[in-house]
Amino acid sequence: MFKQNNQPKLITFENELGDWQRQQLNETREKWFYRLIFRNINERDFKPLFSDKDSRPNAPVNVLVSAIILKEIKGWSYNELIDSVIFDLRTKAALGLSDIGEKPFSRATLFNFQNRIQAYEQETGTNLIEVVFNNLTTDQIKKLEVKTNIQRSDSTLIGSNIRNYSRLQLLIEALLRLYRKLTEEDKQRFSEQVKGYHQKGSEKYVYGLKSDDLPHELKDLGNLYKQLYDGLQGKYNDTYEWQIFERVFQEHFVVLEEKATARPSEVLGSDCLQSPDDWHAAYRNKRGEETTGYSYNVTETAHPDNSLQLIGDVATAPCNTDDSTLLNERIGPIKKKTPDLEEMHTDGGYGSPETDQTMEEEKVLHVTTAVKGRESQVQKTIEKPSEDSENYLVSCPRQTVESTPTKKRNKAVFDIQICNDCKLKDQCSIYKQNGRFYFTHDDYLKNRRNRNIDKIPLERRKIRPNVEATMREFVIRAPGNKLKVRGRFKASLFAFAVAIGINFGRIYRYIRENHPCFEKIKAQIYALAENLFSFWPFQEKLKVFQLKFKLQMEF
Repeated sequence: MFKQNNQPKLITFENELGDWQRQQLNETREKWFYRLIFRNINERDFKPLFSDKDSRPNAPVNVLVSAIILKEIKGWSYNELIDSVIFDLRTKAALGLSDIGEKPFSRATLFNFQNRIQAYEQETGTNLIEVVFNNLTTDQIKKLEVKTNIQRSDSTLIGSNIRNYSRLQLLIEALLRLYRKLTEEDKQRFSEQVKGYHQKGSEKYVYGLKSDDLPHELKDLGNLYKQLYDGLQGKYNDTYEWQIFERVFQEHFVVLEEKATARPSEVLGSDCLQSPDDWHAAYRNKRGEETTGYSYNVTETAHPDNSLQLIGDVATAPCNTDDSTLLNERIGPIKKKTPDLEEMHTDGGYGSPETDQTMEEEKVLHVTTAVKGRESQVQKTIEKPSEDSENYLVSCPRQTVESTPTKKRNKAVFDIQICNDCKLKDQCSIYKQNGRFYFTHDDYLKNRRNRNIDKIPLERRKIRPNVEATMREFVIRAPGNKLKVRGRFKASLFAFAVAIGINFGRIYRYIRENHPCFEKIKAQIYALAENLFSFWPFQEKLKVFQLKFKLQMEF
């Protein structure tokens, strides 16, 4: 049964603290977390997770959600989270707990809560933690008057918490996991074929092989997979183990004339199953760095007039997903959340015909700081005289001509006599085509995207690199560039919790620098500096206490 936990308690453990302790607690980051995050979580969004019938009430939703967020902010394990909830007064304050002896949830309660959120997402397509992130961010942007018409985006790759399987080991592991799920009767049917793998396990079995044995082992596994697939079809299809087995069989083998033949390793795609423990994790080799896991795309505000910038959108995808594909999928939702979006800054990797088309439809100026692909040695510009015009104006350094449409493309014909006198003709592709230049609307959009950076003021041409520091904040929370969890749902849970934490940190630092209570503390410290160190030069004593104040307030 759903029950809200939104009534503040009149008497809490904080009343038992001394004045100095209470003052110190009120100034902590955790207390501001309570004010800015905990109190702004809408518990009613989670009502569909619970029964409508009269039954035992749920654990406090805002406490559970806040605990998930706090865990990622602090980089805690689940055990460390539970210990902090029990013993740390600051954590209790962050979670709005009134009783010093209160333990609002157990590990099982937290896991069950996450499982319900995951099941709800699978059923409806809505991630409730994403709803919390969107609601908090929308409210923060509004209250802090953050301008959202200029934004920037970047991505990073982080590995899933899975072991690295060789191809043969993965095949054996998927086979053994299905075998353990079989009834005793079915185990007896295939016991002799599986016996060798079952006795040693996938790791020890592969360890004892020589490289010359691999083709023969793949052949034997192909035959065994085919036998199991045909013999058990329809009996275990609803189990996760069968779905893994079936996927591996279809990805690694091809059936010809009732025989399963292993596909060549070079034709296996990066989206093939990497581990039985993570259905969605993919493989990617980016600039020599291998990752098996997920790609995180983050978009944040970037208007130079903003006092602080906030993350407004986070997307999680298998790590072999191209940056341009991710951005193309997210532009619509981003525009819905921030309708005034006019300008998006990215690196060159986000450029694609599909993204260019979407940006044109959404009326967003896409500014890239690097051009994807080889640039022409002779610069050409393609422009439209008007939005309704079917023709284009194509310019080179010496002339401008109007194009005419052909069946599939557009054609611009340059005066070859002018080209003959041009000093750049040896590097010009138009000259080599006898003055003819063919292009499509996609080429026009790409040409316009590459020139967008020249259309904006100089002070806005270098605002994209700052988002790389934001991506770094995600990476440092995954030691060794590897998550502590596996699976797309938990990987996305990590992303939303970290994004909420990053925004909270920025707002907290902003408040700390501008809130009257902090200004009062500063004034008191500086006044104390003058009295205690009257024999010191004024500038020296000020430096001492400025440093002391900074050390006290940083964490």
